[in-house]
Amino acid sequence: MNLLDQLASKILIGDGAMGTFLYEQGVDQCFEEINVTDPEKILRAHRQYVEAGADVIQTNTYAANGLKLEKYGLKDDVKRLNQAAVKLARQAAGDGAFVVGTIGGVRRFQLEEWSLREIETAFSVQMNDILSEGVDGLLLETFYDLEEAKMAASLARKWTDLPIIVNLSLGEVGVMNGGVPVSSALDQLVAVGANIVGLNCRMGPFHMLRSFETIPLPKQAYLSAYPNASLPDYRDGRVFYQSNAEYFKAMGEKFIYEGVRLLGGCCGTTPEHIAAFAEVKKNMSPIVSKTVRPIINHVRESIDVARKQTPLPDIVKERRSVIVELDPPKKLSTTRFMEGARVLKEAGVDAVTMADNSLASPRVDNLALGAMVKEQVGARPLIHVTCRDRNLIGLQSHLMGLNALGIDDILAITGDPTKIGDFPGATSVYDVSSFQLISLIKQLNEGLSFSGKELGQKANFSVAAAFNPNVRHLDKAVKRMEKKIDSGADYFMTQPIYSAEQIEALYHETKHIDKPIYIGIMPLTGTRNAEFLHNEVPGIKLTDDIRAAMAACGDDRVASTREGIQIAKSLIDTALSFFNGIYLITPFLRYEMTVELTEYIQEQKVTIGLKK
Repeated sequence: MNLLDQLASKILIGDGAMGTFLYEQGVDQCFEEINVTDPEKILRAHRQYVEAGADVIQTNTYAANGLKLEKYGLKDDVKRLNQAAVKLARQAAGDGAFVVGTIGGVRRFQLEEWSLREIETAFSVQMNDILSEGVDGLLLETFYDLEEAKMAASLARKWTDLPIIVNLSLGEVGVMNGGVPVSSALDQLVAVGANIVGLNCRMGPFHMLRSFETIPLPKQAYLSAYPNASLPDYRDGRVFYQSNAEYFKAMGEKFIYEGVRLLGGCCGTTPEHIAAFAEVKKNMSPIVSKTVRPIINHVRESIDVARKQTPLPDIVKERRSVIVELDPPKKLSTTRFMEGARVLKEAGVDAVTMADNSLASPRVDNLALGAMVKEQVGARPLIHVTCRDRNLIGLQSHLMGLNALGIDDILAITGDPTKIGDFPGATSVYDVSSFQLISLIKQLNEGLSFSGKELGQKANFSVAAAFNPNVRHLDKAVKRMEKKIDSGADYFMTQPIYSAEQIEALYHETKHIDKPIYIGIMPLTGTRNAEFLHNEVPGIKLTDDIRAAMAACGDDRVASTREGIQIAKSLIDTALSFFNGIYLITPFLRYEMTVELTEYIQEQKVTIGLKK
């Protein structure tokens, strides 16, 4: 009998963790490399699980693909490590257990680290190497991304007619990232060729069981569950899981009552946990029907009427619109900043925008300043949110806080790397790219958290994206703009532009774009400022004529200011011939300059040929 024949009438027990089991023994290196450097250690682990009662053991190949092995310098050892792993599992299993070749998911939230095509190529090589040594099936596990899981299952079906197990990993009970119900996700996996579908990792028995309560029995497949031992603990630089084999025994019965027929363990589980599961199955048979608990939808459709306002993208389509950036101060006093916000509001700006620790230097938190500007000045705050300083937990919390304050205008950006700032040794997080951040913010607008959990109501964010036209190949930059639109960007704010020709070129390259574009204009304050921007700030280039004009002012502050404003007005004239939106960047909190430019924009007559 093969694996599927057994599952037709029996409950089978899978093995437990390999990585954390080795980790507890002091192994702190590439676990797959142990297949060849210390094979007896792997063989002993397999045998312990078989002796504990495992009917199905998996090869020690979770991360044995070229993409993950590359960071260990083992990219060329894919075949050797995978084939050695299958031989060891076969030796340990003997005639008493099935052996499935394990392939672990690659994607987390960092979807752009490798493309789906690159992952598919790596999986193809690994599948070939595993299947060449003879296994009883393939186990595809720990997939957080449904698209990747479906690709892997479909690819596996092309490679083999053997049973295919696919286990997803959830961030929240009952739903995948993006809010896809787990029952729907499992159905999609069955449709592309999976024979056994279920869940593994991320959750302990309690939360994983709650997900299974929402999953009906598949008509053409079987269910599997590989929970973690518990929630992890972190002590003295190491991760620990509770040892709770007796608890597993009690929970094992409940998994079987929910229709699970292949029951094993993931992170933190040991032979003791598997022995507990094996004890449970002795007196139980698979169920053939169950009652499914529905996922309750708590999302409210309504949004507080008092918070409704015309989105900035709509404003710029209707008339000329001015956004002014006022950088949060590096020092504790906010007096001058608030005064600048007040006079800018009086000058008629549509929004005051605040950077998020620009140039990777710490400043007064822009969320706090945004709340102050809104409440004390009555101006509309537009908050920059970078991917650099916060992990996914912090990003969602930050955005939820903005929503609670009624601050709905966001600029989603990558953020300058920390090495250019005041603390070059600080860690840059970059859990996600700006593309992903835009998409995740739009997910909040659907009432779903980053992990897919319902939030009780919908957010109301309007999301701007950054655009850098100061590049050699403008067409390629526009392709990135199109990608940001696909991610959900509502409008764009450009880096400062210092060339009328460049503004016109941008118009022609973006005529097909239907999203508003705010043209960045930053008045120069002197020749040193001009040379610094031109030579040292990424994404900004000045024309020779502008540099010469600023140099002619020498150290005369008044003359330099006057010339900087005149250059900015000339650029504004060109910009208003093609675009409706102007994004003024205030230099060094010298808001008098951007107030004058705002008033200049308000005074201009309507021009023809307006694009956005």
